[in-house]
Amino acid sequence: MQYPLTPDVKPEFCTTGTFMRLPSNRENAKLAIVGLPFDTAASFRVGARFAPQAIRQASMTLFPYHPIHKVYPFDACNAIDIGDVSVIPHNIHRSYEVMEKAVMELMEKGIIPIGLGGDHSVTLANLRAAAKIHGPVALIHFDSHTDTWDTYYEEKYWHGSPFIRAYEENLLIPDKVFQVGIRGTLNHPGDIDSSSDLGYHVITTPELKERGFENVVREMQEKIGDTPCFLSFDIDFVDPSCAPGTGTLEVGGLNSFETLQIIRSLTDFNFIGFDLVEVLPPYDPTQITSLLAATIIHDFASLVALKIK
Repeated sequence: MQYPLTPDVKPEFCTTGTFMRLPSNRENAKLAIVGLPFDTAASFRVGARFAPQAIRQASMTLFPYHPIHKVYPFDACNAIDIGDVSVIPHNIHRSYEVMEKAVMELMEKGIIPIGLGGDHSVTLANLRAAAKIHGPVALIHFDSHTDTWDTYYEEKYWHGSPFIRAYEENLLIPDKVFQVGIRGTLNHPGDIDSSSDLGYHVITTPELKERGFENVVREMQEKIGDTPCFLSFDIDFVDPSCAPGTGTLEVGGLNSFETLQIIRSLTDFNFIGFDLVEVLPPYDPTQITSLLAATIIHDFASLVALKIK
Protein backbone atom coordinates (compact mmCIF):
# COMPACT_ATOMS: atom_id res chain seq x y z
CA MET A 1 0.00 0.00 0.00
CA GLN A 2 1.28 3.45 -0.90
CA TYR A 3 1.44 6.05 1.86
CA PRO A 4 0.15 8.51 2.62
CA LEU A 5 -3.44 7.69 1.69
CA THR A 6 -4.78 10.46 -0.53
CA PRO A 7 -8.04 12.38 -0.19
CA ASP A 8 -9.39 10.62 -3.30
CA VAL A 9 -8.97 7.25 -1.55
CA LYS A 10 -10.27 8.25 1.87
CA PRO A 11 -12.14 11.53 2.58
CA GLU A 12 -10.14 14.34 4.15
CA PHE A 13 -12.22 14.26 7.31
CA CYS A 14 -11.56 10.54 7.92
CA THR A 15 -8.28 10.98 9.72
CA THR A 16 -6.28 8.32 11.53
CA GLY A 17 -4.74 11.05 13.69
CA THR A 18 -1.35 10.94 11.94
CA PHE A 19 0.22 13.30 9.43
CA MET A 20 -1.40 12.53 6.07
CA ARG A 21 -2.50 9.18 7.59
CA LEU A 22 1.04 7.85 7.78
CA PRO A 23 1.55 4.58 9.65
CA SER A 24 3.27 4.61 13.02
CA ASN A 25 5.73 1.91 11.99
CA ARG A 26 7.09 0.43 8.74
CA GLU A 27 10.28 -1.20 7.56
CA ASN A 28 13.22 0.89 6.36
CA ALA A 29 11.76 4.17 7.58
CA LYS A 30 14.02 7.10 6.79
CA LEU A 31 11.77 9.94 7.96
CA ALA A 32 9.54 10.36 11.01
CA ILE A 33 7.01 12.92 12.15
CA VAL A 34 7.14 13.43 15.92
CA GLY A 35 4.94 15.73 17.96
CA LEU A 36 6.62 17.92 20.60
CA PRO A 37 3.62 19.59 22.29
CA PHE A 38 5.43 21.60 24.96
CA ASP A 39 4.40 25.27 25.26
CA THR A 40 4.88 26.44 28.84
CA ALA A 41 8.17 28.17 28.04
CA ALA A 42 6.31 30.81 26.02
CA SER A 43 6.49 34.43 27.14
CA PHE A 44 3.13 35.67 25.82
CA ARG A 45 0.47 33.54 24.18
CA VAL A 46 0.31 29.82 24.88
CA GLY A 47 -1.50 27.08 22.97
CA ALA A 48 1.23 25.56 20.80
CA ARG A 49 0.68 22.28 22.66
CA PHE A 50 -2.30 21.85 20.34
CA ALA A 51 -0.27 22.42 17.19
CA PRO A 52 0.87 18.86 16.38
CA GLN A 53 -2.69 17.56 16.06
CA ALA A 54 -3.89 20.72 14.27
CA ILE A 55 -1.09 20.41 11.71
CA ARG A 56 -1.88 16.73 11.24
CA GLN A 57 -5.55 17.60 10.71
CA ALA A 58 -4.65 20.28 8.16
CA SER A 59 -2.42 17.80 6.33
CA MET A 60 -5.51 15.80 5.34
CA THR A 61 -6.09 18.17 2.42
CA LEU A 62 -2.60 17.66 0.98
CA PHE A 63 -1.82 15.25 -1.84
CA PRO A 64 1.32 13.07 -1.76
CA TYR A 65 3.13 14.24 -4.90
CA HIS A 66 5.43 17.28 -4.83
CA PRO A 67 5.13 18.90 -8.29
CA ILE A 68 8.20 21.13 -7.94
CA HIS A 69 10.66 18.47 -6.80
CA LYS A 70 8.83 15.68 -8.67
CA VAL A 71 8.87 13.20 -5.79
CA TYR A 72 6.43 11.29 -3.61
CA PRO A 73 8.34 12.25 -0.46
CA PHE A 74 6.56 10.16 2.15
CA ASP A 75 6.56 7.04 0.05
CA ALA A 76 10.19 7.51 -1.03
CA CYS A 77 11.23 7.89 2.63
CA ASN A 78 8.97 5.12 4.00
CA ALA A 79 7.83 7.88 6.35
CA ILE A 80 6.12 7.26 9.66
CA ASP A 81 4.37 9.33 12.32
CA ILE A 82 5.27 8.15 15.82
CA GLY A 83 2.77 10.42 17.56
CA ASP A 84 3.45 12.92 20.33
CA VAL A 85 6.14 12.76 22.99
CA SER A 86 4.59 12.67 26.46
CA VAL A 87 5.96 15.98 27.72
CA ILE A 88 5.46 17.29 31.26
CA PRO A 89 3.60 20.61 30.84
CA HIS A 90 4.99 22.32 33.95
CA ASN A 91 8.55 20.99 33.83
CA ILE A 92 10.81 22.04 30.98
CA HIS A 93 13.85 20.02 32.04
CA ARG A 94 12.01 16.70 32.33
CA SER A 95 10.31 17.52 29.04
CA TYR A 96 13.71 18.16 27.46
CA GLU A 97 14.80 14.70 28.61
CA VAL A 98 11.88 12.83 27.05
CA MET A 99 11.98 14.86 23.83
CA GLU A 100 15.73 14.40 23.44
CA LYS A 101 15.40 10.65 24.04
CA ALA A 102 12.64 10.27 21.44
CA VAL A 103 14.52 12.26 18.79
CA MET A 104 17.84 10.57 19.51
CA GLU A 105 16.30 7.11 19.18
CA LEU A 106 15.12 8.04 15.71
CA MET A 107 18.50 9.46 14.70
CA GLU A 108 20.31 6.38 16.00
CA LYS A 109 18.26 4.31 13.55
CA GLY A 110 19.17 6.60 10.68
CA ILE A 111 15.70 8.17 10.65
CA ILE A 112 15.46 11.92 10.06
CA PRO A 113 12.97 13.52 12.47
CA ILE A 114 10.56 16.32 11.67
CA GLY A 115 9.42 17.74 14.99
CA LEU A 116 6.05 19.42 15.33
CA GLY A 117 6.24 21.95 18.17
CA GLY A 118 5.42 23.27 20.61
CA ASP A 119 7.08 26.56 21.39
CA HIS A 120 10.64 27.25 20.27
CA SER A 121 12.18 25.95 23.47
CA VAL A 122 11.76 22.40 22.08
CA THR A 123 14.55 23.00 19.58
CA LEU A 124 17.15 22.79 22.32
CA ALA A 125 16.13 19.17 22.96
CA ASN A 126 16.38 18.44 19.24
CA LEU A 127 19.84 19.98 19.02
CA ARG A 128 21.02 18.06 22.07
CA ALA A 129 19.97 14.84 20.37
CA ALA A 130 21.56 15.85 17.07
CA ALA A 131 24.88 16.75 18.70
CA LYS A 132 25.06 13.40 20.49
CA ILE A 133 24.73 11.62 17.16
CA HIS A 134 26.57 13.97 14.79
CA GLY A 135 28.65 16.25 17.01
CA PRO A 136 28.08 20.03 16.76
CA VAL A 137 25.89 20.78 13.75
CA ALA A 138 25.11 23.61 11.35
CA LEU A 139 21.79 25.39 11.74
CA ILE A 140 19.40 27.18 9.41
CA HIS A 141 16.92 29.06 11.57
CA PHE A 142 13.93 30.86 10.04
CA ASP A 143 12.33 33.26 12.51
CA SER A 144 11.43 36.87 13.17
CA HIS A 145 13.38 36.67 16.47
CA THR A 146 16.93 35.55 17.14
CA ASP A 147 16.00 33.61 20.32
CA THR A 148 19.43 34.29 21.76
CA TRP A 149 18.17 36.32 24.72
CA ASP A 150 19.83 35.09 27.87
CA THR A 151 17.12 35.25 30.53
CA TYR A 152 13.47 36.19 31.03
CA TYR A 153 12.49 37.09 34.60
CA GLU A 154 15.81 35.48 35.55
CA GLU A 155 14.82 32.17 33.92
CA LYS A 156 17.41 30.80 31.49
CA TYR A 157 15.23 28.22 29.72
CA TRP A 158 12.36 29.68 27.70
CA HIS A 159 11.38 30.02 24.07
CA GLY A 160 13.57 33.09 23.62
CA SER A 161 16.82 31.39 24.64
CA PRO A 162 17.31 28.04 22.82
CA PHE A 163 20.11 29.26 20.59
CA ILE A 164 22.22 30.89 23.28
CA ARG A 165 21.85 27.74 25.40
CA ALA A 166 22.81 25.64 22.35
CA TYR A 167 25.93 27.79 21.92
CA GLU A 168 26.88 27.36 25.57
CA GLU A 169 26.40 23.59 25.32
CA ASN A 170 28.57 23.39 22.18
CA LEU A 171 25.73 21.92 20.11
CA LEU A 172 26.32 24.21 17.12
CA ILE A 173 29.15 25.29 14.84
CA PRO A 174 28.73 29.07 15.24
CA ASP A 175 30.05 30.16 11.83
CA LYS A 176 27.65 27.68 10.21
CA VAL A 177 24.55 29.11 11.89
CA PHE A 178 22.20 31.32 9.85
CA GLN A 179 19.24 33.14 11.38
CA VAL A 180 17.00 34.34 8.56
CA GLY A 181 14.03 36.71 8.59
CA ILE A 182 14.80 38.66 11.77
CA ARG A 183 12.65 41.78 12.10
CA GLY A 184 10.50 43.84 14.43
CA THR A 185 11.00 46.20 17.33
CA LEU A 186 13.69 45.52 19.92
CA ASN A 187 14.18 46.00 23.64
CA HIS A 188 17.68 47.40 23.10
CA PRO A 189 19.83 48.50 20.12
CA GLY A 190 22.17 45.57 20.71
CA ASP A 191 19.58 42.78 20.68
CA ILE A 192 20.64 41.47 17.27
CA ASP A 193 24.28 41.80 18.28
CA SER A 194 23.62 39.08 20.87
CA SER A 195 23.58 36.63 17.97
CA SER A 196 26.37 38.20 15.91
CA ASP A 197 28.61 38.18 18.99
CA LEU A 198 28.21 34.39 19.14
CA GLY A 199 29.48 34.14 15.56
CA TYR A 200 26.04 33.54 14.03
CA HIS A 201 25.06 35.02 10.65
CA VAL A 202 21.95 37.19 11.04
CA ILE A 203 19.93 37.98 7.91
CA THR A 204 17.12 40.45 8.60
CA THR A 205 13.96 40.52 6.53
CA PRO A 206 14.92 43.84 4.86
CA GLU A 207 18.33 42.38 3.96
CA LEU A 208 16.69 39.20 2.65
CA LYS A 209 14.37 41.25 0.43
CA GLU A 210 17.18 43.52 -0.77
CA ARG A 211 19.66 40.74 -1.54
CA GLY A 212 17.16 38.20 -2.82
CA PHE A 213 16.80 34.75 -1.33
CA GLU A 214 18.95 33.16 -4.08
CA ASN A 215 21.93 35.19 -2.92
CA VAL A 216 21.33 34.31 0.75
CA VAL A 217 20.92 30.59 -0.01
CA ARG A 218 24.14 30.65 -2.02
CA GLU A 219 25.99 32.16 0.95
CA MET A 220 24.57 29.49 3.26
CA GLN A 221 25.65 26.76 0.86
CA GLU A 222 29.19 28.14 0.72
CA LYS A 223 29.49 28.37 4.51
CA ILE A 224 27.70 25.17 5.50
CA GLY A 225 28.72 22.83 2.68
CA ASP A 226 28.03 19.17 3.51
CA THR A 227 28.10 19.66 7.30
CA PRO A 228 25.19 17.92 9.07
CA CYS A 229 22.55 20.62 9.32
CA PHE A 230 19.41 21.09 11.40
CA LEU A 231 16.57 23.31 10.13
CA SER A 232 14.34 25.08 12.65
CA PHE A 233 11.35 27.00 11.33
CA ASP A 234 9.34 29.36 13.52
CA ILE A 235 6.02 30.08 11.81
CA ASP A 236 6.31 33.76 12.80
CA PHE A 237 8.96 34.03 10.07
CA VAL A 238 5.91 34.41 7.83
CA ASP A 239 3.89 37.62 7.83
CA PRO A 240 0.90 37.37 10.21
CA SER A 241 -1.45 38.10 7.32
CA CYS A 242 -0.58 34.58 6.12
CA ALA A 243 0.06 32.95 9.50
CA PRO A 244 -1.97 34.67 12.23
CA GLY A 245 -1.99 31.69 14.58
CA THR A 246 1.25 32.23 16.44
CA GLY A 247 2.44 33.52 19.79
CA THR A 248 4.50 36.66 19.15
CA LEU A 249 3.43 38.19 15.86
CA GLU A 250 5.71 40.52 13.89
CA VAL A 251 4.38 42.38 10.85
CA GLY A 252 6.45 42.92 7.73
CA GLY A 253 7.37 39.31 6.96
CA LEU A 254 7.36 37.29 3.77
CA ASN A 255 4.15 35.83 2.39
CA SER A 256 3.48 32.11 2.11
CA PHE A 257 4.51 31.88 -1.57
CA GLU A 258 7.87 33.56 -0.91
CA THR A 259 8.40 31.32 2.09
CA LEU A 260 7.82 28.15 0.09
CA GLN A 261 10.14 29.43 -2.64
CA ILE A 262 12.98 29.74 -0.12
CA ILE A 263 12.41 26.33 1.43
CA ARG A 264 12.19 24.64 -1.96
CA SER A 265 15.59 26.08 -2.88
CA LEU A 266 17.36 24.32 0.02
CA THR A 267 18.20 21.21 -1.98
CA ASP A 268 21.97 21.14 -1.45
CA PHE A 269 22.18 20.74 2.33
CA ASN A 270 22.85 17.67 4.44
CA PHE A 271 19.77 17.91 6.65
CA ILE A 272 19.74 15.59 9.65
CA GLY A 273 16.61 16.97 11.31
CA PHE A 274 13.88 19.59 11.19
CA ASP A 275 11.33 21.19 13.43
CA LEU A 276 8.45 23.60 12.92
CA VAL A 277 7.34 25.56 15.97
CA GLU A 278 5.08 28.26 17.41
CA VAL A 279 1.82 27.39 15.65
CA LEU A 280 -1.05 28.34 17.99
CA PRO A 281 -4.30 26.88 16.62
CA PRO A 282 -6.60 28.62 19.15
CA TYR A 283 -5.70 31.97 17.56
CA ASP A 284 -6.51 30.90 14.00
CA PRO A 285 -10.04 29.54 13.50
CA THR A 286 -9.48 29.67 9.74
CA GLN A 287 -6.68 27.05 10.05
CA ILE A 288 -4.52 28.77 7.42
CA THR A 289 -1.55 28.76 9.80
CA SER A 290 -1.81 25.01 10.36
CA LEU A 291 -2.25 24.43 6.63
CA LEU A 292 0.86 26.46 5.85
CA ALA A 293 2.73 24.49 8.52
CA ALA A 294 1.59 21.18 7.03
CA THR A 295 2.67 22.33 3.57
CA ILE A 296 6.10 23.30 4.89
CA ILE A 297 6.40 19.83 6.48
CA HIS A 298 5.58 18.35 3.06
CA ASP A 299 8.42 20.45 1.64
CA PHE A 300 10.84 19.31 4.36
CA ALA A 301 10.03 15.70 3.50
CA SER A 302 10.64 16.43 -0.17
CA LEU A 303 14.11 17.79 0.58
CA VAL A 304 14.91 14.51 2.33
CA ALA A 305 13.43 12.46 -0.52
CA LEU A 306 15.61 14.23 -3.06
CA LYS A 307 18.72 13.06 -1.18
CA ILE A 308 17.70 9.39 -1.25
CA LYS A 309 16.06 9.43 -4.67
